[in-house]
Amino acid sequence: MPRKTTRSLRLALPKGRMQDGVFRLLSEAGLPVRAGARAYRPSLDLPELDVKILKPQNTIEMLQAGTRDLGFAGADWVDEMNADVVELLDTGLDPVRLVAAAPAALDPAAVAAERPLVVASEYEAITRRWLEASGWPYRFVRSYGATEVFPPEDADLIVDNTATGSTLTANNLSIVAVLQTSSTRLYVSPGLSDEPELLARAQEVRLLLESVLSARERVMVEVNVSSACLEDVVSLLPCMREPTVSPLHGNGAYAVKAAVPRRDLATLIPRLRERGGTDLVVTSPSQIVS
Repeated sequence: MPRKTTRSLRLALPKGRMQDGVFRLLSEAGLPVRAGARAYRPSLDLPELDVKILKPQNTIEMLQAGTRDLGFAGADWVDEMNADVVELLDTGLDPVRLVAAAPAALDPAAVAAERPLVVASEYEAITRRWLEASGWPYRFVRSYGATEVFPPEDADLIVDNTATGSTLTANNLSIVAVLQTSSTRLYVSPGLSDEPELLARAQEVRLLLESVLSARERVMVEVNVSSACLEDVVSLLPCMREPTVSPLHGNGAYAVKAAVPRRDLATLIPRLRERGGTDLVVTSPSQIVS
């Protein structure tokens, strides 16, 4: 039976490359991170919230152990650690690809036909799964950062994450295969299902963050239109549900408002003008809750 909870919700924030994006997301959601004298134990403007900054790999371990309830980590490390955690939200932040890369002149299959490939990575489990599926003989070398410097002297091939590929290019490496894609995600401990009050509070955090992510993808378009052109203009608006339509004072025209995808704006504005829309105003919302 679910138990009644009286303790704080324990949140883990990421240390490292994910931190800036997550902190900015929280701030835009109305939850700025305030670091006091103990920088690894900041505070957020939510009641009964215990916050700690951890490396994402440690966050995953703590979520599995049940000493943290909610935390941010990359999907690649959750897969690498075969972690029993529950994904609450894919923020889409810090998107990376986990790739196998080698010097451009090296043919992994040709090398593997003569001797075991030497493969370096921090991602041992993922790398071994991929190599075993390929059927290539190999010797695995664990790296502890700066994996891209291993070839050609210390490894034939590496498996590492990359955002733009520029670091690989700078080290004369070419992508051999894309193993998976990853991004920063919000996870909860599986044990939180036994504490519905805390799970509900974790869902509230998710809702706040999701509202910001939704707002980043949309703009609010407001346009005035005559009665004769109203249906034509409304039919153009790719809104979330239905646009808001309000009568204008005294002249039988209407003001139409809708949250539309930001990516559609460049083509949408000329088409609205063509259909009789006037006095267009475009604003950026800070949060959208659907």
